[in-house]
Amino acid sequence: MANRELAEYIMEQLADLGEVRNIPMMGGYVFYYRERIFGGIYGNGFLVKVTEASKRFMPDSVPEPPYDGAKPMLPVTILEDRGKMQEMVKAMYPELPERKPRVRRR
Repeated sequence: MANRELAEYIMEQLADLGEVRNIPMMGGYVFYYRERIFGGIYGNGFLVKVTEASKRFMPDSVPEPPYDGAKPMLPVTILEDRGKMQEMVKAMYPELPERKPRVRRR
């Protein structure tokens, strides 16, 4: 599945949550829930940030860096389970860092 198709599939899986969006970035996609980054599509598929919630929902997932020098993330092993995916993203939200305000250059 190409990255774009995977991004569309993930958006469909999470549609009931509302407030989910993605932006294309460096050949992949970054996913936001209520304006906090929770995961992305990288060369090796869809990964989410390592939080207590993501570990609880996917105990079988082994953290791996999405690219050289990056913090490890969890490969999503519950992609086909729409309900479980939505519950995981909702549970991750309080554990995610707030988005940093953009600094305007003059």
